[in-house]
Amino acid sequence: MNDNMNRTWLGYARKNGKKGIRNRLLVIYTVKCAEHVVRQIVERSGSDDVELVGFDGCTDNQYAVNQIISLIRHPNVGAVLAVGLGCEYMQPEWLAKIAAEEEKPADWFFIQNEGGTQKAIDRGLKWIDRTLEKLKHTPRIEMGFSDLVIGAECGGSDYTSGLAGNVVVGRFFDRLVDAGGSAVFEEIVEAIGLDWFLTSRAADEKARAELQHTYDKALDYCKHARQYSISPGNFAGGLSTIEEKSMGAVVKSGTRPIQGVIKVSCPPPHPGLWLLDSTPDPYFMDFGITNPSDNEGLMDLTSIGAHIVFLVTGRGNVVGNAVAPCIKITGNADTYARMIDDMDFNAGTTLDGSMSLAESADALAAMVADVASGTPSKSEALGHKEFHILYKYQSKEVLPCES
Repeated sequence: MNDNMNRTWLGYARKNGKKGIRNRLLVIYTVKCAEHVVRQIVERSGSDDVELVGFDGCTDNQYAVNQIISLIRHPNVGAVLAVGLGCEYMQPEWLAKIAAEEEKPADWFFIQNEGGTQKAIDRGLKWIDRTLEKLKHTPRIEMGFSDLVIGAECGGSDYTSGLAGNVVVGRFFDRLVDAGGSAVFEEIVEAIGLDWFLTSRAADEKARAELQHTYDKALDYCKHARQYSISPGNFAGGLSTIEEKSMGAVVKSGTRPIQGVIKVSCPPPHPGLWLLDSTPDPYFMDFGITNPSDNEGLMDLTSIGAHIVFLVTGRGNVVGNAVAPCIKITGNADTYARMIDDMDFNAGTTLDGSMSLAESADALAAMVADVASGTPSKSEALGHKEFHILYKYQSKEVLPCES
């Protein structure tokens, strides 16, 4: 194991035994009608540690509720303010209670009860001022790679994604798993044609059955939606078919045994390599088609407790994440040079011969340790704090949370 994988840093100790690499104050809106008030509270707070997330819908969707709850429990979150209008299904009082059970400072209110926009903003700002002072006294604790959960997805792929970007992530994931950490990859809809490959890497028969079920469901979903996960941008980037894209996408999982499948909002039961299933369960297929995006994928990974999320993109991207620092990786040296202000890591060095694969994976490990230590990723420095939480159906009977 190289020296970078032995690095340690100070994290934030949580009462449930978890360790965070950030100490965010999360302000949540529980319906679209409350978004403006919450956005004003966050922007006027003047703090980079105050983050906004929320759910637009006002009707019941347990998938979205679970995802919001998972963010409240996230180790990178130190305090929670939940704000509602007053009519919606998702009640801010529930959310504040969950945060309090985690022994995180928490508060909630309805805008209707506060007397409208300005009074609600004033109340929120006063609470944030007091709470930010409390967060300065959060106990610190030593962390290392064995404590980390890191999630990876790819978006805006081109021909270099499967040749370099995802390959370097896969090599790093091998090292992370060997160090005792947790690596999570997703996008089962970008594994079309590779069920045999995934199941051959299953850690045991239970994992094999989970992987096959998840693959079959994803294939049915693609057929039902009459669309596979490949786009005109992928074609422009040199990819020709979903099978070709799939081969490059799955490479980011590395080579270690796959421990099993986890669902959105469900942390890995134990360290190792895991597949995240974010495809809607069959019941939802008769209700509508989800609207996936890179932001949705990053939030799915964050919901399972990922401290850091990787976004591998050959053609380039600019997004970040509201809770977990996002490290954007490209295998295309031209993309890296053109978008240097947004792209964090150039894996194209493995294609031009200036770095070996092992050296590039080591450099990525060094960047992960730096970001975990507090160095802002490019998206953090630029203020990218995107999120996307949507309606989706998730069966409790199929691969439920085990933690």
